[in-house]
Amino acid sequence: MTTRDIALCLPDDAETLGTDHVRLRLLTDSDASDGTVSTLEVTLDQGADGAAPHYHTRSDELFYVADGELQVMAGDRILTVGAGGSLVVPRRMPHAFGATPDSGARVLIALMPGVQRFDYFRLLDRLTKGTATHEEFLAAQEDFDNYFIDAPAWTAERAAQRR
Repeated sequence: MTTRDIALCLPDDAETLGTDHVRLRLLTDSDASDGTVSTLEVTLDQGADGAAPHYHTRSDELFYVADGELQVMAGDRILTVGAGGSLVVPRRMPHAFGATPDSGARVLIALMPGVQRFDYFRLLDRLTKGTATHEEFLAAQEDFDNYFIDAPAWTAERAAQRR
């Protein structure tokens, strides 16, 4: 018999952040699941960028594409995952994602084991709205196990799609 309760997030309970083109619904933070998982839903408009190239040292990251098509950089590969598909990026593997140029995407993302990340997304939201600085954001990388990298192939691929 388990001693841990369920981690429940009803549809109206999720905190929503983002812009007109990228929306985040914060579902389960690590503390709600005793550290087993952190989850969020990301909705990207057609061609919108999701996360810049980065990696995690403590968690694997699951991407489940509920709707649309997601372009993902995973290590040295760039691939497209359509609705109903998923992939798991192992810890320490550089990755990035965005909607394809022809489609938007709705994606469930889970970090396993969980890392307290809601404050990371709140900081990112403040950065996009101009109430946090880029330096503040970069200084928080270790706190949120999110380390940004340069990925020229990904940057070139995404730029070519915008032409």
